[in-house]
Amino acid sequence: MQFKEIIGQQEVKLRLINSVTENRVSHAQLFLGPEGSGSLALAVAYAQYLSCEDKQPDDSCGVCSSCRKYHKLMHPDLHFSYPFFAKHKDDNALTFIEQWRQAFTANPYLNLDIWRGYLDAENKQANINIAECHQIIKKLSFKPFESVYKILILWLPEYLDKEGNALLKVIEEPQPNTLFLLVAQNQDQILNTILSRTQLVKIPCLNFEDIKTEMLTRHHQTETAASEIAYLANGNMTEALAMLQQDTKSYHELFVQWLRLCVSNKGLEVLSFVDQAAKMGRENQKNFIRYGISFLRECCLLRAGAERIVKLPEHEMEIAKKMSGVINLSMGQAVIAELETAHYHIERNANPKILFLDVSLQIIKILHLKIVPQGNHYIPN
Repeated sequence: MQFKEIIGQQEVKLRLINSVTENRVSHAQLFLGPEGSGSLALAVAYAQYLSCEDKQPDDSCGVCSSCRKYHKLMHPDLHFSYPFFAKHKDDNALTFIEQWRQAFTANPYLNLDIWRGYLDAENKQANINIAECHQIIKKLSFKPFESVYKILILWLPEYLDKEGNALLKVIEEPQPNTLFLLVAQNQDQILNTILSRTQLVKIPCLNFEDIKTEMLTRHHQTETAASEIAYLANGNMTEALAMLQQDTKSYHELFVQWLRLCVSNKGLEVLSFVDQAAKMGRENQKNFIRYGISFLRECCLLRAGAERIVKLPEHEMEIAKKMSGVINLSMGQAVIAELETAHYHIERNANPKILFLDVSLQIIKILHLKIVPQGNHYIPN
C-alpha cells in the first residue's frame, strides 16, 4: 500500500516520511488512532516506504520488487500479528494469514467486526494468545531476509493479555534493523509495560471534507449523499464505507418530518411514521438515529451562537436554524438523551415498533408538552 492510496492524513504522512529521510526511525512505534482513521493502512504504507528500493520524495515507488511483494502482503520481511479466534491452543496469526490478506486487501479500514466476518468466530473471544507471542519472538530472532528492515505490524495490541509481557525483551532489545509497529485504538487498554517502550504516533480522525471527497470521487455518490455520509461517519471511514452498503436515501427529511409530527402531536401520523421506521432494517435504523443525534447537536450549537463550527449542508442548515428557534438547549439535550438510549436498544435487537413508538411519545412529551426531565445541564431559554 502506498501513502497516496490513504485518505487524508497529510501531516502524519509527511512526519513518517521525514523520519525515514532524516534517519530517525524508532524501533518500536505505536500508531494510535480512532477506528476508521486509517492507522493500519498508514502502518503498512510506512513499512512499504521503509523497504522500498527506489524511494520517491513523497511515497514508495510502487513498482520495485519490494513494493510488488508489499502490495500482495507477501514480503518475507513483513509480518503481521492480530487478534484471532483460536480453535486450538497452538493457533497463531499464521493460521489465519490468508484470511488476513483477503480482509485487508478488500478494506484497509477494517475493524474487529469486519475481521470476525472472515473467520469462523462462533461465540469465541478475540485475543492474541501466548502461542502467538512465542511465534513473534521466533520470527524476529532472525536477521532480515532481503530488505533493510524486518517489520512486525501488530494490530490491536489491546487484545494482548498479560501474556504480552513475554514480548518485552524483544521489543526493548530487538535484533538490528527490526521494527515493531503497533496499531491501536485505545491507549488505556494497552499493557503499560509495552506502552512505555514505544514511540507514540498520534493519528486523528478524518475530517468532513476528506470523507466527502472520497465519496464523490471514488464511490461516485451525489453531492447530497456524500455530504450526509461524511456527516454521519463523524471522521470514521469504516462507518462511511459501511453506509455505502445500506439504503442511501436521505435521513434528513425523514427525521425533520418526525420532529414536526412530535411537536404538533399528530397521533395518527406518528403511528404511520413508527410503522415506516420499523421496516427500515437495523443498520438503517441505527444510522437514522445517529443522524438525528448529530443534527440536534448542530441545532444546539446554533442556539448557543456557535454557527461558525456547525458542519451541515446548506439546505440542512436552513432547517436547523428554524429548529433551533423552536427547540431550546434543555429540550435538545433531553431529545438527544432519548435517541442515544434508543440507539443502544437497537443494537441489542429491541422490537423496533415498540421502540420507535416509545421514543416518539417521549419526544412529544418534551417538544409538545414541554416536560423536560430533571437533571439537564441547561436552563430553558
